[in-house]
Amino acid sequence: MVHGLRGSQASNEIKCYMARVTNPRVQEVVETFELLDEWTERYRYLIELGGELAPLPDEERVDTNKVKGCMSQVWLVGYAEGGIMHFRADSDAHIVRGLVALVLRIFDQTSATSVLETDHAKVLDELGLGKHLSPGRNNGLHSMIARIKKLAAAAIESEPTETIDA
Repeated sequence: MVHGLRGSQASNEIKCYMARVTNPRVQEVVETFELLDEWTERYRYLIELGGELAPLPDEERVDTNKVKGCMSQVWLVGYAEGGIMHFRADSDAHIVRGLVALVLRIFDQTSATSVLETDHAKVLDELGLGKHLSPGRNNGLHSMIARIKKLAAAAIESEPTETIDA
């Protein structure tokens, strides 16, 4: 038993813990959300995060950078440099822009491996977002994270492999 929990509850607790260990930025986000008691405060926090997000330049607001599956317009750009993933994103809706900023806090400037190993569904569940977002926003959030993971997987695939001559 984990902390007096049984079965699937213990399994979920372990998975959330492992997501934090794999990506320590998850812990920061979870702790910040736990400080805010009411969902109105959490929504306000998301809007504030979105307000801090640097806007994407017009040349990056193109169809190839659009996240498919979002009701609002979301553009996402990502690349790897020195084994670390870097993401920039923007949206035309305040709450969604806050969700974009929240996701970037978790995944930006982490390794591609960490991006892929982070169990985002468990993290979002721990934050309670699934229960408090509309189905459309929830789908868009998952689409955005799927795109981030796809970019991370592509970065890993394109990494040069070392060969050792015998």
